[in-house]
Amino acid sequence: MDFSINPDHQAIRDGVGAVVRSFGDDYWLARDEDGVFPREFHKAMADGGWLGLTMPEEYGGSGLGVTEAMIMMHEIASHGGGMAATSSVHINLFGPHPIVVYGTPEQKARWVPRLIAGEDQCCFGFTEPDAGLNTTAIKTFATKVDGGYVVRGQKVWTSTAQVANKIMLLTRTTKLEDAKRPTDGITIFYTDLDRSKIAVTKIPKMGRKAVDSNSIFIDDLFIPDSDRIGEEGKGFGYILHSLNPERVLIGIEAIGIGQDALRRAAKYGRERVVFGRPIGMNQGIQHPLAEKWMYLEAAQRMVEKAAWLYDNHLPCGAEANAGKFLGARAGFDACLQAVLTFGGMGYAKEYHVERLLREVTVTRIAPITEQLILSFIAEKVLDQPKSY
Repeated sequence: MDFSINPDHQAIRDGVGAVVRSFGDDYWLARDEDGVFPREFHKAMADGGWLGLTMPEEYGGSGLGVTEAMIMMHEIASHGGGMAATSSVHINLFGPHPIVVYGTPEQKARWVPRLIAGEDQCCFGFTEPDAGLNTTAIKTFATKVDGGYVVRGQKVWTSTAQVANKIMLLTRTTKLEDAKRPTDGITIFYTDLDRSKIAVTKIPKMGRKAVDSNSIFIDDLFIPDSDRIGEEGKGFGYILHSLNPERVLIGIEAIGIGQDALRRAAKYGRERVVFGRPIGMNQGIQHPLAEKWMYLEAAQRMVEKAAWLYDNHLPCGAEANAGKFLGARAGFDACLQAVLTFGGMGYAKEYHVERLLREVTVTRIAPITEQLILSFIAEKVLDQPKSY
């Protein structure tokens, strides 16, 4: 196994790092306070060509894989922006994957270059209040009419709908009770976010304030046939292609945030003097930080393995889910330990670790819960009977 540094991968780290480091703690603290989408950061990433890292070269992208996307997102996560920074970028990487894989040449030419350039921003209408992670139970319905579909329904936790001009929308075109299988009859669209037909309501939340989350209500939204991705009724299978890459990215982002917090805590341990000695001289400070470093490093190896497997077209479901689970746990624990290391000042916004703790928490919850990952591993790896 080769652990040497790949020069191409180092170039990604250096290039992305140069952009990210120009947006310091004060910028991200301000976005945490005002909740304004980080447009300047998003534009800088677009101008550097980074939004197209995984997009096909023929449409202006770089055509690179999950490993390169993982490296980029790790760098973004490691410099104070937390999930506000990562979420403003990673939504472009594999969220639009159904377009790349199943879109027509005309659709790709119409949509992909604008995503790469940052001219379009897309939100994703997948989750519903009464369905949650049970995607087959969605009720948003697209009724076929001349020239297209009319959609009615509701979505929740739709990220960036306050600023997006496009929406990728998962609907039913056959009711669940009429489908041969629960996964049949689901159709995916990519279309204009028509605010005269879609009401968007922001959800106040714990962290990632600058990247909004919303409830949306859809009333008689017309979507032309040309905005349907792939075949009618096959949408569930289309979204599966992006699930493992998404888990890889969330896992590495949590790790990057945890490593950022750990570095801040280690620095504080060297500099903070109490009772005439640096607090980092005390094993009560040293040992928890050392333990969190080991957990972060171990989790990162699992995420890297999952990315390698995916890029080499090998099964990676167990590794991608495990990487997301371990990365989120390790990142959260490192951030919490950083707050505790700072003591009272860890609770103050001035030192940023409380913000990193709030930012990383979502990675334990989304896009899949820890409990479902454990059930998946038990069933698919350990051959246990299905529990739900």
